[in-house]
Amino acid sequence: MTVGISRSDESLLHVPLVAALLASGSPRDRLTYSTLRALGELNPAVTEVTGYTRYRVEHGEDLENATLVIIDRGGVSVGLGSRVDRDPRLRGTKALVAREQELMVAKGRSDGRLVVILPETKDGVTTGLQLLHVNVADHLPAATARAVLQGYRRRYQALRDAVTETEDVFREDLLAEQSMADLLTVSILSLADRWRS
Repeated sequence: MTVGISRSDESLLHVPLVAALLASGSPRDRLTYSTLRALGELNPAVTEVTGYTRYRVEHGEDLENATLVIIDRGGVSVGLGSRVDRDPRLRGTKALVAREQELMVAKGRSDGRLVVILPETKDGVTTGLQLLHVNVADHLPAATARAVLQGYRRRYQALRDAVTETEDVFREDLLAEQSMADLLTVSILSLADRWRS
């Protein structure tokens, strides 16, 4: 179900990353409030949106047999090949986003490019995916990094819990020393190792 946005939250639509998503063609009525909110929380980490790819999810009510069709591209995406051109099956990270209906930041395995993958839904069914190519800040102040991670897939709490499994304290100041791309994409357990003494 797509949840409406109140007037008090309408300012979220003017957050640069949310505005870029809407400008790249995602219909507002296919974006849940939680998706827009998470994208807004991610905004301080993103320095630039360099392109996008929009996919239609065919047979989204049966994700095991769903396929993808590219319906639009812009920016750097125009010149890039896509696995979907060769194999349209919904799988991998895109399948995870379609199933969980929660945005995800991912790093391309072959090219190392960072992308934000967002679900478009209608009546509880994933009907499309929007992939935004992004650049992120190299590093952020610890407080800003914490805010981003709190709003993105609950990574801050997961990282803190993983670190304090073996360490007495979680040194939040070390967030400022970590690559923002790593904080968003590296597994929590691998990140936690960076806090171990």
